Amino acid sequence: MSEFDEFAEALMGQLSVEIDEEKVIAELAKKIKEDRNFTVKFDGIESVSQNLFADLVQRVNEYMGLEVSKELSIEYLKLDEFKQLKGRKVFTENGREFVDKLFGAVAKNDLKTISELIKEDTAKFLVYSTYVKSYISKISTTYGDYLDSKIYLNRFILDDYPRIILYKQGSPYESNAESVKSGYFGAMKMTILEEIIHSVQGNLHSLNTQAVMSVNTINEELAKTILELDDKTVTQLTEYLQLQLVPDEFQIAKKANLFFMLNPDNFITNVMGPDVMTYTHVEIDPKISELIPSLEEIYKKWLKPIQAQHAVFTTMEGMAEFVVQQILKDDVDFQNYLTTFVGTNYSDYSVKKSTGKEFTQNILKRYLDKIEGLVNKVSDDVSGIEDILVVTDFLMKRDH
Repeated sequence: MSEFDEFAEALMGQLSVEIDEEKVIAELAKKIKEDRNFTVKFDGIESVSQNLFADLVQRVNEYMGLEVSKELSIEYLKLDEFKQLKGRKVFTENGREFVDKLFGAVAKNDLKTISELIKEDTAKFLVYSTYVKSYISKISTTYGDYLDSKIYLNRFILDDYPRIILYKQGSPYESNAESVKSGYFGAMKMTILEEIIHSVQGNLHSLNTQAVMSVNTINEELAKTILELDDKTVTQLTEYLQLQLVPDEFQIAKKANLFFMLNPDNFITNVMGPDVMTYTHVEIDPKISELIPSLEEIYKKWLKPIQAQHAVFTTMEGMAEFVVQQILKDDVDFQNYLTTFVGTNYSDYSVKKSTGKEFTQNILKRYLDKIEGLVNKVSDDVSGIEDILVVTDFLMKRDH
């Protein structure tokens, strides 16, 4: 087995928990369908989502004062299609084809193609395999972002969601059926509503895309730099950083360990703390700078786009979470979702810590005159939303 084959197996191994969970869900769904004692029927995902969609669009239009595109629609994807689509969340200047092939191969558990891709461009693999682990290692119900005027829903999860919840509660199933049906409606409302909100964040989405593309380009530069290091330097760095020792015949694995260690998302945050928005400069151990002279300059180039990305992403997610909670706070179906599916209540749910939501609330409180009115409903004056964009622009342009 080649070193590239070993890497391919290692990547799929890191996804094993999620893959095993998918198998459990599929087996449980099959068991429920074969259980003659389970006779409760639920409306299908298409029927539920389409019946909710128009009203949710209208509520976003009214609450935010921002018109939702009439082109927006819902699509339903099977599991492998959904995993491949996740690759579209990876923004890259020159790696689109590579990323799509990688996510497609992972979705099909195609070790041969993954190995070939690693051999084809090891630097890109080191950078973009981290997104595979991030986006596919967690089961999600939606794409989670704005793409091509579509809301993409994960049919694999949502089709059997209410049946599995009810089945786990045990018989008699009919006694809890209505609360589960209501909770399912609440889950769908929350899911679709969040995606509708993302669809009106076009400007923010563009800013986020550009920032992430810059970060990924810089990470590719770092990967190439490390892959070009000679064996002696690799050994010195490995020993100095106290990394796990790797047999000499696995040179790529040695360099991969260095990349993941020195990746600024890992290395700088470990040295300077998790809040990248507080960084004004970067500091590097002189010994490491001596062994990789270009590293400090790479880190300096990384700082501004990563701060821009954090600012924009915080705004996007905070706005979505804030608006969802405000629109659904008195919704009975949403209350049942929290109680039946999540095991919490609105009060506990609403005080959940969220940097993005708190940021949104602070902006709204600071820049709008009618603070009390915002607690229940944003008025026709959309200056609150506009101010979020202003602050984001300020954060992106400020002198670092």
